Amino acid sequence: MSADSSMRARKGTLFRRLASNRPAVIAVVVLLVIVVPCAAAPLFAPYNPTAQPDIIALRSQPPSLAHPFGTDPFSRDVLSRVLYGGRVSLSVALIATLVSITLGTAYGAVAGYVGGALESVMMRLLDALLSIPRLLLLIAIFAAWRQLALFPFVVIVGFTGWYGLSRVVRGQVLAMKGQDFVISARALGAGRARILLQHILPNVLTPVIVAAALGVGHVILLEAGLSYLGVGVRQPQPSWGNIIQDGSDQIAHLWWISFFPGMAIVMTVMAFNVLGDALRAALDPRLTPAP
Repeated sequence: MSADSSMRARKGTLFRRLASNRPAVIAVVVLLVIVVPCAAAPLFAPYNPTAQPDIIALRSQPPSLAHPFGTDPFSRDVLSRVLYGGRVSLSVALIATLVSITLGTAYGAVAGYVGGALESVMMRLLDALLSIPRLLLLIAIFAAWRQLALFPFVVIVGFTGWYGLSRVVRGQVLAMKGQDFVISARALGAGRARILLQHILPNVLTPVIVAAALGVGHVILLEAGLSYLGVGVRQPQPSWGNIIQDGSDQIAHLWWISFFPGMAIVMTVMAFNVLGDALRAALDPRLTPAP
């Protein structure tokens, strides 16, 4: 069987396992229901998320046909803000996770394959980075850098989230580089870069894919917490976190302002976590019960 045929067979097996996992199917449906309207927010949002049409008559209105999620104290439509805020929160989570996954995989693969003194130095540096609480570090950075734009914000979040994955990838590479197929490739004259990229990394993708799915949910929570504290995505640009903060001081009377973005966060994070667990089971046959 050729490599392409083998890859297609593995993909087919993965999709069949996911399709037979009811929680995974439900998680995918939930994500589609949330992600698609947020990604196409200009098409689904009934109003401009920053518009204040009537600061007196339309302020703090409860959910109604005209405003299904109600309005906030500035007469802004909460549904429109949740959709546009979801686009920001999901974009931050996806891009930051991509940055983290890329850095963590590269760092761990190099450390595990090269070995020796370089590996020792890299792992001691990693231990030092792991000793710094991520949330406190981000709060300190963003509190000191108050005018930070959205893209640098995403990059910094991504650059502080790769440490744990790099340890996992290093362990996988250490286990793989002594396998027969790696020894055979080395005997045939394959260089280090080719062995690492073509023979080892494709076989350590399982924890990377699972970490990516779980990491998106984690970053959504992280961004929401930072924005709630006022050091994340800044007003007037909406995100799920700062929309919750808009209604936090009047939660007893204006419950809808915080409730709907909060539910969006809960459902999205739960869906990504369920999908991550399903991917772990589907990619690792040892976790899949025998028929």
